Amino acid sequence: MPPISDSLTKFGNTFQTKVITCLLVDGEFIQTIYDLLQAEQLDTESKQWLVREIKAYFYEYKAIPTLDTLKVKINTINSDILKQSVVDELREIMKYIEATDLNFVKDQTLEFCRNQELKSAIVKSVDMLQSGRYDEIKRLIDNAMRAGTRRDVGLNYVKEFDSIMDQVSREVVSTGWGAVDGITDGGLAGGELGIVVAPAGVGKSWLLQALGANALRAGMNVMHYTLELNQAYVGLRYGAIFSGIETSQIPEHRDKVKKIIEDQCKGELLIKYYPSKAATVQTIFTHLKTIELMGHSPDIVFLDYADLLSDTSGFGEMRHQLGNIYEELRGLSGEFQVPIWTASQANRSSLEEHIIGAEKIAESYNKIMIADFVLSLSRKIEDKVANTGRVHIIKNRFGPDGLTFPTMMNTATGQIDIFDSGTSSGQAVQSKMNNGNEYVRKLLKKRYDEFDTN
Repeated sequence: MPPISDSLTKFGNTFQTKVITCLLVDGEFIQTIYDLLQAEQLDTESKQWLVREIKAYFYEYKAIPTLDTLKVKINTINSDILKQSVVDELREIMKYIEATDLNFVKDQTLEFCRNQELKSAIVKSVDMLQSGRYDEIKRLIDNAMRAGTRRDVGLNYVKEFDSIMDQVSREVVSTGWGAVDGITDGGLAGGELGIVVAPAGVGKSWLLQALGANALRAGMNVMHYTLELNQAYVGLRYGAIFSGIETSQIPEHRDKVKKIIEDQCKGELLIKYYPSKAATVQTIFTHLKTIELMGHSPDIVFLDYADLLSDTSGFGEMRHQLGNIYEELRGLSGEFQVPIWTASQANRSSLEEHIIGAEKIAESYNKIMIADFVLSLSRKIEDKVANTGRVHIIKNRFGPDGLTFPTMMNTATGQIDIFDSGTSSGQAVQSKMNNGNEYVRKLLKKRYDEFDTN
């Protein structure tokens, strides 16, 4: 017999009898509490016998046993004393079928059983705490917190079709680019993960910040995590995006840039720096919980970038570690119900590619499988000179993929525009890219003439 504090004995004899009554009259209750309620938590052998038999019958037949079924089971009891005790207990149980406090009994029993699960998890986590296994502790506690939640088989498609239609609308955060919003049904929503893929030095951080600036202009609250650039420099870049003034010139135009930011930045921007490989997804989770308690609830999260997070899974191979990081990151998006955008490295060979496809993703293809939306950014030397580039849609759960959009991109100021190739602006940018070599030649000649004149 467990201590009174660890058993239902503390609630009294009648309460325990009513618990068994609930098991016999409420199928949803027994489904919810099946894994949590232990026979040993009741104080008499007859109550324990009934709980075991009810649970065993439910496990085998997925139904509540009838009185006739229990009578057959009672006749198999060898001890006459126990048999009579069970019969007497069953008579008491039936008295409470119409009791008005059964919902209270069910709520109290569920709370007790959940607390027991949490207590057990805390005890088990002591050794983990000493060895610094914090992520394992989180999973253990999370599982205990979820114990006893209502089991839901899901939507019955035919019977609940109208309900499905009522729930299909997504509350999205726009990217600010019509071409991208047009193929994602408006942008990304809570529980969804977007990835920007590009080789080093092409501008994936700029693209993430341009997305952030577009969200801020729309009045959204933005949480921007940086694992590469420091907080101040990220803030300087946001200033360049809002003002169109190069980062190097912002200090001398400080008041002007501040005024522009105040006018354009309709939402709240928080920037948080963690050193590369010093943070995990759990670190991000803890920080989001902290700022939530402080009254800051982001509408969208940017992480620059996920490849620089540390993995706690214990996997040996980098591809498995990265796969786990991206799985946890998408789970984080679902837990807080905010879209998350991050970036990922493309292979070095992709620097020479006109269009970067999924095969150029560095280290782990699992990233693509996990994400909801993946775009790549490619910019060859002539693109960097001409301030152009190509955004290619690698994966899109919400619409077509395989599309390539002509893009204007100035990495001095972070001004980025992505166009549908069917629009006049898109055709103009495409034409500029098609004549990239000629554009570079003319630009170099112009600079040479200016140098020669001076």
